[in-house]
Amino acid sequence: MSAGAPAAAESKETGGLRAALGGLTTRGRSFLAAGVAAAVCAYVLGQGDLLRVGLLLAVLPLLCVAVLYRTRYRVAASRRLSPSRAPAGSEARVHLRMDNVSRLPTGLLMLQDHVPYVLGPRPRFVLDRVEAGGRREVSYRVRSDLRGRYPLGPLQLRLSDPFGMCELTRSFSAYDTLTVIPRTEALPPVRLAGEAPGYGDGRQRSLALAGDDDIIPRAYRYGDDLRRVHWRSTARYGELMVRREEQPQRARCTVLLDTRQLAYQGSGPDSAFEWAVSGAASALVHMLGRGFAVRLLTDTGDSVPGEGADGFAGPTQESADSAGLMMDTLAVVDHSEGAGLSRAYDVLRSGKEGLLVAFLGDMDEEQAAVAARMRQRSGGAVAFVLDSGTWVTSGAVAGSVDERLRQLRESGWTALAVTPGAALSELWQQAGRHRAESSGLSGPSESSGASGSGTNGFSGGWS
Repeated sequence: MSAGAPAAAESKETGGLRAALGGLTTRGRSFLAAGVAAAVCAYVLGQGDLLRVGLLLAVLPLLCVAVLYRTRYRVAASRRLSPSRAPAGSEARVHLRMDNVSRLPTGLLMLQDHVPYVLGPRPRFVLDRVEAGGRREVSYRVRSDLRGRYPLGPLQLRLSDPFGMCELTRSFSAYDTLTVIPRTEALPPVRLAGEAPGYGDGRQRSLALAGDDDIIPRAYRYGDDLRRVHWRSTARYGELMVRREEQPQRARCTVLLDTRQLAYQGSGPDSAFEWAVSGAASALVHMLGRGFAVRLLTDTGDSVPGEGADGFAGPTQESADSAGLMMDTLAVVDHSEGAGLSRAYDVLRSGKEGLLVAFLGDMDEEQAAVAARMRQRSGGAVAFVLDSGTWVTSGAVAGSVDERLRQLRESGWTALAVTPGAALSELWQQAGRHRAESSGLSGPSESSGASGSGTNGFSGGWS
């Protein structure tokens, strides 16, 4: 069983003869009991005709058991998920294909796939006679409001005789996994002023793939422009050499997700923590689409896709795999046992993080101070602060949250409070307006970026 190409697999028995006898249906057990009772009565009453009837009733279900027990159907099955990653609240379709690879036709078959209860009821399908070399295809839908990774399978094959006296179960051992990723929201294209056209936002840039000429030559390849031939290197190496393309710089963005258990109250699809996870997923998808090199960072200091090279996933051919890896991580991310944001701050201390987008839960004065220092290590910073208590009580934002917002804004953050049910797209636009309004009143860290001489700041504001 596989999620891609069909994988041949022969169904196997789940037990011996005792299991086959245990597969007698209600009808089969009734026939067997009636036959035994008739045989006993015939013996007591001396009725030969009744004895023959009783033997017929008792032998018929036993013959059906023997026939099914000796049956050796060779079938192959495959499972395909469409899509393999489904956003929470949306449906995915599971396609099953059953191939009869033997030279004999099958009898009545019933397919049953094991599905976790959160995805819906267990699907069952009845297939009539499948001819030799024949194929049957069925499908069913699954849906979950809770993100996570859910196993599908193994597929069970139930065999039944034409009289309905006995049913035997044979199963495949393979299973597949459906990944339910967080919901994502389309965000408006808020632009940072001072960016290089066509290369994303900001001044913190990592290497991309193509651009202006470099003086480092390389061997000529078929299709290279002859105007790029480097004649001095050609004479030196004795073969045609061309100028190598420079790798221009591309904007960076770090998405910080606060997962501390003490920072969130409540649970379920509508909780503050789930909103933060969904917001982080939306920001990741949006920034990758804008051409940024993106990294996902949690309060534990763990980053995705990892610490290889510069640790960022760039918008290249591999960006789809990197985005899938980050979404898979968010699909199973859970609360951490940590009490602070110091580990995330240690990762950000290099000062080459570009834009920082943070989704933060409840913070005390100490953790707010740690978050404030993160702004000094990034080119620009936007924080969405959730007061999880208001998500439980649906009340107004507490005064302590206003104090934390003020503390973050004084350090250069563009900080916004997130109320229950708020739309991230509206908050994103609001952050852009606040950034644009405060660009002329920026602090020391922003003025250094506005001068254009630094490499750790964004010049200008959001528009």
